[in-house]
Amino acid sequence: MARFRTWAGIALTGALCASLAACSSTGGKRAEDARKAAAAQGRAAVNTPRWTFAMITHSGDGDTFWDIVQSGAKQAAVKDNINFLYSHDDEAQQQAQLVDAAVDKKVDGIIVTLAKPDAMKAAVARAERAGIPVITVNSGSAESKAFGALTHVGQDETIAGEAVGEELNKRGRKKALCVLHEQGNIGHEQRCDGIGKTFRGTLQRVYVNGTNMPDVQSGIEAKLQADKSIDAVVTLGAPYADTAVKARSDAGSKAEIDTFDLNAKVATELQDGTLGFAVDQQPYLQGYQAVDLLWLYKYNNDVLGGGRPVLTGPQIITKDQAAALQEYTKRGTR
Repeated sequence: MARFRTWAGIALTGALCASLAACSSTGGKRAEDARKAAAAQGRAAVNTPRWTFAMITHSGDGDTFWDIVQSGAKQAAVKDNINFLYSHDDEAQQQAQLVDAAVDKKVDGIIVTLAKPDAMKAAVARAERAGIPVITVNSGSAESKAFGALTHVGQDETIAGEAVGEELNKRGRKKALCVLHEQGNIGHEQRCDGIGKTFRGTLQRVYVNGTNMPDVQSGIEAKLQADKSIDAVVTLGAPYADTAVKARSDAGSKAEIDTFDLNAKVATELQDGTLGFAVDQQPYLQGYQAVDLLWLYKYNNDVLGGGRPVLTGPQIITKDQAAALQEYTKRGTR
C-alpha cells in the first residue's frame, strides 16, 4: 500500500509538472496579450521604471489651451508609466521658481515653456547641471537649443504668423489688427512679426490684459471704433476669438475675426461663418510628444529633431475642415 501511495504521488507530481510546463509555454504570450490589452484601456504599456516628469508652463489661470496640452501629456504619461507633475505661472520669475522646485525634487525630466526666455535661462541651466534632461514645448523654439534642451516641440511662431499673413492676402484683406494678450511673451511678438512679413496690407497691434476679458473686449472695440477701415482682427488664442466677435458687434464693424489655436467654440464658429479661419498648432500633440520624447531619452537615449524643433503646426483651419475636427474639439483633444 505504501508503494502504491508513493507511485501515485509521483504520478500526481508528474501531472502537475506537465500542467505547469504547459502554462509556462504560453505564459509569455498571455503576458504580452495582457500588456497590449492594458495599453488599449489607457494603462501603462511599458514596464520601465516609474520616472517622474515635471511640466512647468507660463499659463495663466483658466487658460483652456493648456488643458489640451495637459490632456496629451497625461495620456502619454499613463502609457509610459510616468508620474506626471504639472504646475504653471504666467509670471516669469515665479515660473522659474517652479522649475527650481522641480530640480530640488530631483525629478527625472523637465518639460518647460520659454515664453519669456531671459527669465528662464538660469533655471533651465540649473536643471541641466543637476543631470535632469529638459525638453522645451510650445514657446522658445529659437532659444531651446542654445539653452541646452534636448529638443523643442511646437510650432515656429514666425512661420505660423507668415501663414496667417498669406491667408489674409488670399482673402483680400487690407488692414489687420493683431491682438496681443500677454505683454512680453516672445512667441506672441513673433506671430505678429510673421504676419507683417507676408501680409501685403497694413498691420496694427493692440496690447490687452488677457486675464481680464472685459479689458480684451474694450481694447479691441476701441480700435475698431477708431478705425473703420480695419477689415481683419487676429487674436492669438482661441479663448479671445469670441470676445473679439463681441467687440466687433458692439463697434458696428464688419471686420473678419480670425484666430490662432482651436477649441470647440472656435470649431463651431468656423462652421457657421462667425470666424474666418484658425491656426491649429495641435496642443494635445505638444504635450503628448514632450512626455513621450523624454521617456524615449530615458529608456533608449533617443533624441528627435536632429537639432531642429519638432513642428506640430501651423495648420490653417477653415469652414471646410472644421466639421471634420469637431468630434475631437468636443472631447478636448484638438
